Amino acid sequence: MQIVNIAGYKFISLQALTTLRSHFLTRCNQLALKGTILLSHEGINVNLAGTPDNIDTFKADLKSDAYFADMTFRQSYSATQPFKRLKVKLKKEIITLRQLHVNPVEGRAPAIAPETFKQWLDEKRDITILDTRNEYEIEMGAFKGAVNLHINHFVEFPKAIEQVERNKPIVMYCTGGIRCEKAALYMMSQGFSEVYQLDGGILNYFTQVGNAHYEGGCFVFDERIAVKTD
Repeated sequence: MQIVNIAGYKFISLQALTTLRSHFLTRCNQLALKGTILLSHEGINVNLAGTPDNIDTFKADLKSDAYFADMTFRQSYSATQPFKRLKVKLKKEIITLRQLHVNPVEGRAPAIAPETFKQWLDEKRDITILDTRNEYEIEMGAFKGAVNLHINHFVEFPKAIEQVERNKPIVMYCTGGIRCEKAALYMMSQGFSEVYQLDGGILNYFTQVGNAHYEGGCFVFDERIAVKTD
């Protein structure tokens, strides 16, 4: 039996988090979905897996809710369920950076499509490719020539970027895009003048253009450990 794995997020001002948590717990249990949903006052972060029909039902539920109707998901497949249990957690941030002035609910840094990023790499443009992920993730695979910040937790990112060159355009990336939503805004607030985020991260790049200019697999936070373009 094929299992569908979805990953998606949305930065949006949410209230009544306890009620939302109860709703998602009940619905995901009804659909036998496993994985993690993070909820905070800044939005939602979803990583779930289940049968194709049940995942489709879950996404249809979100489509019918004005808060989540425009959410998009990165989708991959596995032969078995990669999560052991379902967790729906309330958090201060759906991705922890601890920089209160960085608020993706209020706006988004410029993003470039995977096709555009591949074209820039094909053309050998003079850009800084910045990997915002942790050291252990990068060991599984990364874009060729990307800057490794050698961080162990995302909260170390603000200090680590002090070493990054400021005089070239920067294209940053992460697994599914969520870290770059905050990282790009933070860099712009620190005076980096030309910063782009790879829309949808590595997972979207794999889906849209394959593994050109990428070496290895992409670390994912479940029992599959890493995924490739196939």
